[in-house]
Amino acid sequence: MKILLIGYNGANNTGSEARLLSIIEDIKAVTGPDIKLTVPTLDRANTLHYIAETPNLRVVPFAPVFFKDYRRLVKEHDLVILVEGSCYMDSWTNFLLWAWLWASHCAHVMGKLCLAYAVDAGEVSFLNRWLVRHEANRTSMITTRTQAAADLLKKWGVTSPLEVTADPAFSYQPDQRYSGWLRQAWPETAHGLVGLAVENIYVWPVVLRPWGRRENCYRWPYYFSHSSQRRQAGEKLAQDLANLADYIIEKYNRPIALIGMEQLDAGFARRVQAKMANPGRARIFASPEYNASHMTYLLRSLDLLVTSRYHAGVLSLAAQVPQLALGHDLRLKTLHQELGLGTEFFVEAQAPGRGQILQEKAGRLLTQPGRVKPLLAKAYREQLNRARLNQTILREFLQGRGWEVAA
Repeated sequence: MKILLIGYNGANNTGSEARLLSIIEDIKAVTGPDIKLTVPTLDRANTLHYIAETPNLRVVPFAPVFFKDYRRLVKEHDLVILVEGSCYMDSWTNFLLWAWLWASHCAHVMGKLCLAYAVDAGEVSFLNRWLVRHEANRTSMITTRTQAAADLLKKWGVTSPLEVTADPAFSYQPDQRYSGWLRQAWPETAHGLVGLAVENIYVWPVVLRPWGRRENCYRWPYYFSHSSQRRQAGEKLAQDLANLADYIIEKYNRPIALIGMEQLDAGFARRVQAKMANPGRARIFASPEYNASHMTYLLRSLDLLVTSRYHAGVLSLAAQVPQLALGHDLRLKTLHQELGLGTEFFVEAQAPGRGQILQEKAGRLLTQPGRVKPLLAKAYREQLNRARLNQTILREFLQGRGWEVAA
C-alpha cells in the first residue's frame, strides 16, 4: 500500500518539518515500517536536509503549476494525506489552498482515500469557502488541530467525518544530539535569552504573475504582494520589532535571538537587526541553516518568546516558555485561546500603538513569568494528549477500511 503526503514541503519551514516528521512517525507506528511513503516537495534538496530517502520513502519534486504532477501522484497511491497545517485558509495565497483541494478532488474522482491530518481553517474568500465546502465534503475524513477550526468548517457546511485533535508538532521529539548546541554556539544565552520569531506579514498573499522583479519572486510564476504602502508597513513593523529588542536589552539586559522559522524570514530578521541600536546583542537563527531539532532546543531555551509564527509557539510549549503573540490571522489567536491565555498576550498586527503594547506586555511576562507558566504546563499536557489521538484515529480509520495495521 502506498501513501502520498501532500503539504508545504521544501521551503525550509521549521513548523512544516516538525509536523511532517511527527506524521511519518505516526504512520509507521500504525502501519509498520515497511509502508511506502511519497513526499512531494517544492525543493528536493531542501527536503533531503531533514528526510532521508529509503526504499520505502521517496521525495519527489513537483512543478510550480502543480495540477498535472499532483494528478499523476494521486493516481499512483492508495491513500492521500493532507499534512499541511494551514490547509483550509488562503492567508498565504490562493494557490496553496487550491493545491490541497486539487489533491482532494483527484483522490475523490479516482476513488482513493483522502485524510486531512490535524489541519486548520481560517479566513477564506467567498469563492474559496465554496471550494473548501465542496472538496472537504468529498474527503474521507478530516481531523483538525483546534476546536475553532472544526467549528468553522461546520459553519461553512462541511459534513465529512470530523475529529478534533492537536497539531502533530506537539509530539515532535528533537534529536538529542543537538541538545547542547546553543550554549556552545552562544555562551551569553546562559544569562537568559529572549527570542523574536519574526515574519514580514505584508508580503502576503503570493499572487500569480507572468513576470516581475526578481527580489519579489517567491517561485516563478508566483510573486509576493508589493506596493509602496506594503513596503512602508513592512519597514514600520521591522522598526517596532527592533525597538522591542532594544527595550529588552537595555531594561532587562537580555540577549536577543532573531528567529526565522522559514527561509523567507531570514531577510526580514536582518532588516530588524539593522534597525537596532544594539545589534551586537542580537543573533539571527534561521531555518536554512538550522534544522527543526536545533530550532526546537533554541525555542525551549528562551525566557520569553515573542512570535508571529504559530509553530514557534507550539514547539516552545514543552518548556512552558512565556509567549507573546503578534498575529495577523486566526492561528495564533486560536492557539492562545486553547492554551488558556485568552487575548491578554495576543496583539493584533494592525493594532494602533502596536510597538508600545508589545513592550508593555513583554515587560510584564519577563517580570512575572509565574503568571502564565502553570497555565502553559497544563495546556502542554492537554495538547500532547490530543496530539497522540492522531495516531489512534489514523489506526481506526485504516482498520475500518480493511488495511492491515501494526499490533
